[in-house]
Amino acid sequence: MSWLKQITNSSVGAKSIVALTGLAMVGFVVGHLSGNLLVFGGPDAINGYAAWLRSKGGLLWGARLGLIAITGLHIYFTIRLNLLNKQARPIAYAKKSYTKASFASRTMVLSGLLSLSYILFHLAHFTFRVTSPEIAALGHTDVYQMLILSFNSPLVAGTYIAAMVLLGLHLNHGLSSLFQTLGLNHSKYNPMIRSIGPVLGSLLAAGFMSIPVSIMLGILK
Repeated sequence: MSWLKQITNSSVGAKSIVALTGLAMVGFVVGHLSGNLLVFGGPDAINGYAAWLRSKGGLLWGARLGLIAITGLHIYFTIRLNLLNKQARPIAYAKKSYTKASFASRTMVLSGLLSLSYILFHLAHFTFRVTSPEIAALGHTDVYQMLILSFNSPLVAGTYIAAMVLLGLHLNHGLSSLFQTLGLNHSKYNPMIRSIGPVLGSLLAAGFMSIPVSIMLGILK
């Protein structure tokens, strides 16, 4: 297994693992948003979708555990990559220059860790239902009302919206750099590739935020 150790201990290997796990997580986010947007189809649509997911039983929990493992690897190797970069440049610059480095790229570790914190809260709130007696009382049968109750709380809705802003910020840089890491960049298409992160990150964040905003405005009730 020396080859595995060699890969994981190198910056190139760490970048590849971060890129591949990030790609898998983006796939999950797209799928998760697609399911969540069914709330605009009414109670039957979102509750039917939730019932279909629960019917998968072991497969659903296998997917959840796999996602947790992928997320753990993504965070671990992102931090490791950051440390490797610092080790390669042990003497800090006398004056940092952020001419080429965007705010999103400079805050990747921070936005990732804050997003993880929200994911844990999100699971406690919506999946395990331990943060609110009102949500727990609904059981698993009425996801629509669970969302309405949750996002009628300014604190819960505001936290969700802030987390989605962080998600969009994280994807802004992450998606664009992913292509470069995997060697999928090309001088002819680089401008388009660089736009994928900001565009898709903004669309995904806006899609998620549309749910609490619609509930707070009374569009969904």
